[in-house]
Amino acid sequence: MSSSVAQIPVHKINRAQAFTFEQDVLAVEEPLEIRLGYEADGQRTAKSISITMRTPGHDFDLAVGFLLTEGIVQRAEQIAGIQHCGGQKNVVRVDLQAGVPIDFERLQRHFYTSSSCGVCGKTSIEALQATVCPTIPPTSLTLHTQVIHTLPDKLRAAQSVFDSTGGLHAAALFDWEGGLLDLREDVGRHNAVDKLIGAQFSNGNTPLSERLLLVSGRASFELVQKALMGGIPVLAAVGAPSSLAVELADQFGMTLIGFVRDGRFNIYCGAERLQLSPASVFV
Repeated sequence: MSSSVAQIPVHKINRAQAFTFEQDVLAVEEPLEIRLGYEADGQRTAKSISITMRTPGHDFDLAVGFLLTEGIVQRAEQIAGIQHCGGQKNVVRVDLQAGVPIDFERLQRHFYTSSSCGVCGKTSIEALQATVCPTIPPTSLTLHTQVIHTLPDKLRAAQSVFDSTGGLHAAALFDWEGGLLDLREDVGRHNAVDKLIGAQFSNGNTPLSERLLLVSGRASFELVQKALMGGIPVLAAVGAPSSLAVELADQFGMTLIGFVRDGRFNIYCGAERLQLSPASVFV
């Protein structure tokens, strides 16, 4: 069985109150520690920079994607190597080339705030403006609205682990004709996006300036930030965006789309990138 799923014995109760004892398949959730190797005063050292709960698999992509979307690295050649530490499957070390500057204060403040804290959203956006978060440039390319309608079914069809567990988020990358390029699944929305962007970064494909990102849940401030760091101009979500996500996307020139399901969707900002179907009318 894949390391991303586990079998658990459960009692299953039906509407008639009868029960059976069966094996259920669940998504695995385990911690991943990301360590950063770097040179300080001529000596190679390492520091733990993040612990995240994730679904095992594509851990190197997750670590690299985290470093990119948090602004620690900007180019793949800044990374000297990546490995599991001492045979520990839940610890990944990413070594940077000598001379790569590191802003550890950035990691401590994490750019953004969680939905439960009281820090002002405007302060969060101003902090992003003062860092390396890029503004998405305008493009002459337009995305046909009919393409958007096809994406949820393509995403769902490619979710192999979700089929067996029903418990994972997904992030999928598409071209502007709706062709599925890559997909990652994880118990955490942000981890799925980091895995996806990390794989593209390692293959030299960033910035993803002519790509569309679809996420299976809602569009949060954090996911907009990560998509911006990957240079993605269009973020679509099956669920709703938050108000701060819309504000951030609009501020940095991103097209943000929500509620992509059941043959409909909402455009919250960046509508100029979309070309309406000939059959579309405003009512």
